[in-house]
Amino acid sequence: MKKKRSSKQNEILWAPWRIAYITGRKEKGCLFCRAYRAKDPAAHFVIEKKKDVFSIINTYPYNNGHIMVAPRRHVADLDQLSARERSALFEHVVAMQKRLKMVLGPQGFNIGMNIGAIAGAGIKDHIHVHIVPRWSGDTNFMPSVAGTKVISQSLDELYEQLTNKR
Repeated sequence: MKKKRSSKQNEILWAPWRIAYITGRKEKGCLFCRAYRAKDPAAHFVIEKKKDVFSIINTYPYNNGHIMVAPRRHVADLDQLSARERSALFEHVVAMQKRLKMVLGPQGFNIGMNIGAIAGAGIKDHIHVHIVPRWSGDTNFMPSVAGTKVISQSLDELYEQLTNKR
């Protein structure tokens, strides 16, 4: 039996900044641990570091302004955090949500965690909280008709705004 060829063509969205990821050397180990220890936090888009937690821009965002908050310690589940670390984690989530409100003015947020690979965690061994700003109309015709999501702001510009480095 001959397979029918899909009438839908692949769409191309030019994203030259991804070439560094595709052709570059893949770093070993945990990206959160590397980012927290980095001598140059800006190179990893670390927004703010505290004693027990830190925030970082997601370099493969679901939406503009997508950031993550993670504990400093490399743990895979909430029950592995001390009460102080859990408190610090969620206090920092609140602080980052407020910062995103001030800087980007979203109308809502998706905030959540994926714990374990089966739950969708891309980085399953170091828990983190996703904070995704949302606006009315941020899911427009591009994803539904063209199968393409458009992120309208560069990571560098977002980092400058979130860290007040302008």
